[in-house]
Formats: sequence, structure tokens, C-alpha cells
Amino acid sequence: MSDVSLAPQRIEIPDSHRGDFAVVVPAFNEAPVIPDLIRELRETFRRHGLEGEVILVDDGSSDGTAELARKEAGDWPALRVVQHPRNFGKTEAMLTAARATDRSVLVVFDADLQHSTEEIPRLLSVIAQGWDIVCGRKIGAYDKQVVSSIYNRLSHRIFQVPVSDLNSIKAFRTEILRGIHLRHDWHRFFVVLAHSRGYSVTEMDVALFPRRAGVSKYSGGWRVVGGLVDLISVWFLLIFSRKPLLLFGTLGLAMIVLGFVVGLVAIYLRVFYQLGFRPLLTLVALLEIVGFTVFGFGLLAEMVALVREEVEEFRRHGPG
Repeated sequence: MSDVSLAPQRIEIPDSHRGDFAVVVPAFNEAPVIPDLIRELRETFRRHGLEGEVILVDDGSSDGTAELARKEAGDWPALRVVQHPRNFGKTEAMLTAARATDRSVLVVFDADLQHSTEEIPRLLSVIAQGWDIVCGRKIGAYDKQVVSSIYNRLSHRIFQVPVSDLNSIKAFRTEILRGIHLRHDWHRFFVVLAHSRGYSVTEMDVALFPRRAGVSKYSGGWRVVGGLVDLISVWFLLIFSRKPLLLFGTLGLAMIVLGFVVGLVAIYLRVFYQLGFRPLLTLVALLEIVGFTVFGFGLLAEMVALVREEVEEFRRHGPG
């Protein structure tokens, strides 16, 4: 989908999806934009006849974000404010919201209003077509465009995810989030993990606007480094965690074979040329010991992986 349409016109959404959703708004020190945010959310809900709820997760703000949100919401029953005692991060905000609602669909919407609230019914209309996840593809310039582009391209190439933007607003079925274990800051890999489990994913263009007030909470060089480390962790999780012997067994066998070859070379030099190199013999011993140790570690890891799969199966389906 490539058509960006922000005109304030009613979007057709099936009645079954008009109320069975929750908009999740992670917010950390976003008091300057809260009045506009709530006003525009209310207007979008009214215009499109939406009957879902809004869960604003105050992620340890120190500027009165939660209190201002409650004040601005007034008598609007659709909005609830949930507070964290300190700043945990966007991943934890998503998980908190999922635990706080019984709605079938979650729409993750950033509090900074760099996206129009009119994107919410558009996301819901795509979910109503039968997709499990719909991601927004940002259209417009932004500060971290180069870094984000590299990260998204790497993720697309490594994980073969059929979307080009993993970190924009999105809508998805709540059951997906409840069935996936997300570590800190792994919200950026939510789509990757869900797609690896067979959930369907699509994307649509969403316009990106300049931030109206406040400062970005997702900047700094350490976030880039952390993102790359997390990417490697997820890659390892998806490729080798289910079959750890594929990595450790292959590595261990390679060392064992290499040690055997080096040993044959040492014997050949000793028999035919009367040459003996103690460092060569030490290398043979090192390769064999490490090789068998790594291979044995792979066997143990296979047992752990089997137990984990049984636990996950039990958690999903219960006994029997």
C-alpha cells in the first residue's frame, strides 16, 4: 500500500473492529503535547465512530504527564492512564498495556504526534482485512533516517521480514504480544519475532510530521550500539536457539577434524623428516579438547532447547 491519505473523512471499518481495540500510547515526559494528543484522539474517535479504548502508559515521567492526561481527558471514559514507577522503556509500556486490556487488537501510537491520529482507523481497516500485523512505513524526513534505514535494511535482509519499516506505528492482534517473550528494548524486533512464528505482516504508508514540542527520547550513540547488539541476539535466537547443535556441533566437529589433520601433519613431519614441533602437538591437544567440549556443550544446549519448547507448548495449550 502506498497511498497516504490524511483527509478527515470517515473510514469504513467493520462493526466488529470498531470497538474491539485499544490504542497504546507510551509517554515519557510528554506533557507539552498531551493537550493536543488527547484532543485529536477524541476527535478521531468521534469522527469515525470508534468505541475502543486508549491506554496511556506514563513511563515514569517527571513532568506531570499522567496528571495532565487525566485532566485533559475529563469525562472521556475511553482513556485510561497507567503509570510506571520509573522509566522502563517502550517494550515494557507495550507489555503493561497488553496486560491492562482485554481488547483483541492493539494499536501502538507514539505520544509525540509525529503521526496523525487519523492513521488509527486506517490501521484498523487493514487489520480488519485479515492481517495479523500492519506496520506504518514512514513517509517524510526525520533526524535518524540514515541510521533507521540501515537498521531496517539489515533486518529485512537477515530476517526476511516483508516490511521495510519495523519501528513506526503499528496495529496487531493482542494474542501475538502475549505469546512472545520480549526483553528490554525488543519492541523493535516484535515484528521479526512474530513473523518467525508464522503471523502475517503487511505495511502501509504513514506521513511523518515534525515533533510539535519536547525532545526525542530515542537518540544517542549508545542506542545504535545497543540496537546492533540486540539484532545479533535476535539473529542468534531465531537461527540457533531452536537447534543449538547446528552451531556448536558444527564448530566442535570442525575443531576435532582440524586437530586430527594437524596431528597427521605432525606425524608425517616426524616420520619422514625427523622434525618435531612441540607447539604443533600442543595445538593438536588444544583443538581436540576444545572441539569435544564445544560439541558436548551443543548436546546439552539441545536438551535445554527441547525443555524450553515443551514449556512453551504447555504455556500455549495447557496440559494434554
